[in-house]
Amino acid sequence: MDKKRIKGKVSKMLSYKYLIAIILFLAWIVFFDENSIVTHQQNKKRLQELTLQKVYYNERIESDKQKLEDLKSGVEELEKFAREQYYMSKPDEDVFIVVEEEK
Repeated sequence: MDKKRIKGKVSKMLSYKYLIAIILFLAWIVFFDENSIVTHQQNKKRLQELTLQKVYYNERIESDKQKLEDLKSGVEELEKFAREQYYMSKPDEDVFIVVEEEK
């Protein structure tokens, strides 16, 4: 009976060793590894933010290209842009700026 008890205790201790090793391995993978799940989730979130920024800046580039083409199209468009954006006027004109209040 002593041999059975010893075998039982040894097998029990071995099963705990494996359980502890598995828990340590999972903890290492989840939190401490260079490619951990936490790091992976942070990188995934950052990728989504950068993708949104890319879409935004591509839209801005297209808008600015269109404005540039409009400005290159003629003197009238250039004057219109200068009047609207920089409040420029001819020497004999007055500029009135109307500010609308938000409610």
